[in-house]
Amino acid sequence: MRQLCKGNVAIVKGALMAGCRGYYGYPITPASEIAEYAALLFPQVGGTFLQAESEVSAINMVYGAASAGVRAMTASSGPGVSLMQEGISYLAGSELPCVIVDIVRGGPGLGNIAPEQSDYFAMTKGGGHGCYRNIVLAPASVQEMFDYTVQAFELSDKYRNPAVIMTDGFVGQMMEPLDIQYREIVTPEKPWAVKGNRETRKNLISSIYLTPDLLEAHIRHLDQKYKEIEKNEALYETYMAEDAEVLVVGHGIISRVLRSTVDMARAQGMKVGLFRPITLWPFPSKALAKVADRAACVMTVEMSTGQMVEDVKLAVNGKVPVEFYGRYGGNVPSAEEINAELFSRVASLV
Repeated sequence: MRQLCKGNVAIVKGALMAGCRGYYGYPITPASEIAEYAALLFPQVGGTFLQAESEVSAINMVYGAASAGVRAMTASSGPGVSLMQEGISYLAGSELPCVIVDIVRGGPGLGNIAPEQSDYFAMTKGGGHGCYRNIVLAPASVQEMFDYTVQAFELSDKYRNPAVIMTDGFVGQMMEPLDIQYREIVTPEKPWAVKGNRETRKNLISSIYLTPDLLEAHIRHLDQKYKEIEKNEALYETYMAEDAEVLVVGHGIISRVLRSTVDMARAQGMKVGLFRPITLWPFPSKALAKVADRAACVMTVEMSTGQMVEDVKLAVNGKVPVEFYGRYGGNVPSAEEINAELFSRVASLV
């Protein structure tokens, strides 16, 4: 079925397609349509929508639903996700699968409601306390908002770990064609969940370990799981990168602008290619290093003062220079603007 759809609405439809039946959240611009359409659609399929009194309440409701084995989710933007960070740490520590959506707006503080990408650190480096990681996917289109939401639920259950959909407010608010292919929903068995019957009453879902040795063993277990995720789930795509002398790196709406930049620069004689990370964690470091090894320079473009650029630098490990160009406050750089930066800053390196 093909329809014109907003990115935030595609999130809700993808969640329902994935078998999610519990939404707990609090509205915030530019993510409010997610709660609005969840309130409309979840009850129609026998699911639960509950507008919590705060984001702190919402993430702990997700904790409760996930403990019972329900595919559950919440959605917010930067200020709201900041309030959820303690609960996200609890979810990770308790190995509870769920999906958290962050439609990024300008910050820090209240900032504004325009799109940014400045929650990268908060989502990929943890944000909350303790040694944990979130699986983070970064859609760049309405279709991907749907597809990656389905994938996020599957990865979350596969690894018993929170999964995050993080994109900028531009992708959340844009409208594009969406193709929905219906499929049978198969949710995995969760023998560890608390179901309220005699057999599962012993399943206490908690992240507390009262002795150093017990907590160390648990953290080692989590760390081993994260290594498995890094090995198996790092996703990316490239565009005209095979012979690129200059590699541009970006995610979300920036990756779409960079496609136009690649075409523009090549028309002017510079061999530019695009590397786009789809998972921000695990970051596809090995793939980027391999592609960048053939280039003379890498430029990372972000709607922030530079957060992903740190992972890019770690990936290339000093083998090629890494330039950075950023806009913020809700400003999206144009292809012409980035192209001009390329020719003024890296042309001499090619």
